[in-house]
Formats: sequence, structure tokens, C-alpha cells
Amino acid sequence: MFVQDGIFDADDVRRAERLRALAHPTRLAILRALARHGTCLCGQIVELTPLAQSTVSQHLKVLKEAGLVHGRIDGPRSCYGLDAGAIADLAADLAGLLATLGRGPAPLPAASRTGGDRPAAG
Repeated sequence: MFVQDGIFDADDVRRAERLRALAHPTRLAILRALARHGTCLCGQIVELTPLAQSTVSQHLKVLKEAGLVHGRIDGPRSCYGLDAGAIADLAADLAGLLATLGRGPAPLPAASRTGGDRPAAG
């Protein structure tokens, strides 16, 4: 996709995937529950929400694919926990990104200000 084409930085793609995983209130609630309780069985997490087990499982899958939680199947019971390293990495990434964004605008290179090789509108 774009990473292979060199359009986007691989770290930015990973950052965006993790932010997408955080972009739902249920997933934020799941992360908070895991932070409070350490590891939880999927059924315990379901009890904390008004959602069906299948819906909670889907949210856990998104969080796991983003690398924010780890999980293991223990017979019929799935046990999940925060990936503290991934959470710390994301916090550092966001702090750096927000610091960069907060510095304000920097002048663009001359070609970018004029639109480069794009034809003028009109």
C-alpha cells in the first residue's frame, strides 16, 4: 500500500492503526478495565459493558491487532491484558507528535508554496 510506495512512514502507519483502535468508547473502557484489573477474561469484560460477548470480542480483536493488548486462549476462556510496552510507546509517540504540531507552522519549500508542478487553477 502507501508504505510500500514510500508515501507514508511505517511508524506513522503504525501510529494511525493504534489511534484507530482507540477511537471507540467501548475500546477505551476495555483498556481502562484492563489497566485496573490487570488481566481479565473476556466474560469479565462483557460484564462491565452493556454489549454482547461477540461485540466485546470484536473490540478486543481490534485492540489486539493494534498491539495494545495481548491475549491467550486458555481452553474455552480468553484472557487479555494490556501490553504495557506498546502503551508506553504510543504515549511517547503521541507526545512527540503533539510537540511537533504545537510548534506552529514552518515555511514550506518554494516548490510546495507555488503548487510544484501542478497546473494553475483557472
